[in-house]
Amino acid sequence: MSGPPPSTAPGTTPGATPALELRELECFLVLAEELHFGRTGERLYVSQSRVSQLLRALESRIGARLVDRTSRRVRLTPLGEEFRTSLRPAYDALRATVERARSAARGIEGRLTIGFQGTADDRIMRAIDAFHRRHPGCATEIVEIPLCDPFGALRSGAVDVAVTLLPVTEPDLTLGPVFSAQQQTLAVSVRHPLASRTAIAAEDLAGTPLISPDGPAPAYWRAAHAPATTPQGRPIPAGPKVSTLQEGLTLAAAGRGGMLLCRPTADYHGRRDIVFVPVTGLPDSVLGLVHHTARETARVRAFRTAVTEVAK
Repeated sequence: MSGPPPSTAPGTTPGATPALELRELECFLVLAEELHFGRTGERLYVSQSRVSQLLRALESRIGARLVDRTSRRVRLTPLGEEFRTSLRPAYDALRATVERARSAARGIEGRLTIGFQGTADDRIMRAIDAFHRRHPGCATEIVEIPLCDPFGALRSGAVDVAVTLLPVTEPDLTLGPVFSAQQQTLAVSVRHPLASRTAIAAEDLAGTPLISPDGPAPAYWRAAHAPATTPQGRPIPAGPKVSTLQEGLTLAAAGRGGMLLCRPTADYHGRRDIVFVPVTGLPDSVLGLVHHTARETARVRAFRTAVTEVAK
């Protein structure tokens, strides 16, 4: 059993505030997880005696014992438990700050995965080009996000950022620059009664079932892209629910209902069996750049800057 800690850390003057040593803090946090001096040394690539030395130095600086060690077990003292609880978030924040500084010093490197819904339009492609010119050491990958799950890829880590249709009111996600406000169109079969119109009013939707995204997209998001009522409160029939944009277009071509799409998506997915009729009286379709709040990196911030500049 170890004896009481010394009253003063080596190299300090009695009564002076001892300087913090990050290695001692790191050692304590690892020991608090392992509760074993040997395994702690293995994780830190130091000897078991060095672990003991670092712990004694930290206890000396604090002035009380943090760990009780016997021949049978290692455990934290009540003060050690309290110290670990307070230290962990501060230590993690400090490490994150250092990592951000290192990333800034060596430039933006690695890989950035960008998700998109519908169509990666000209603005997104110009933002990617601008990002590449500034950060040639960072590769980008572009993947399509399912229409029915605008936020799942962000939460799973499959993408770093996502260009999604608004609205976005998710507590764990951050909405960045908003751009590409476009008039909505109604995709209908060439045989549909509205197909011959040059434009329709939002109230005309009351007679057409709307094809809507399925879950896991949140209800508020699905309602924004397939509203249940017109602006004046007239009910709009519910059409089939779909997982992908192509499913929706196929059902529209088959006459199963209409589907609201922004103009660029309509232009990109033009086909001979569908007509895209402009709709007046509805809010514009708007895109936004979204990332997971807890996973913001230098790469994410750099791409957000590129999108912001292109979206001006």
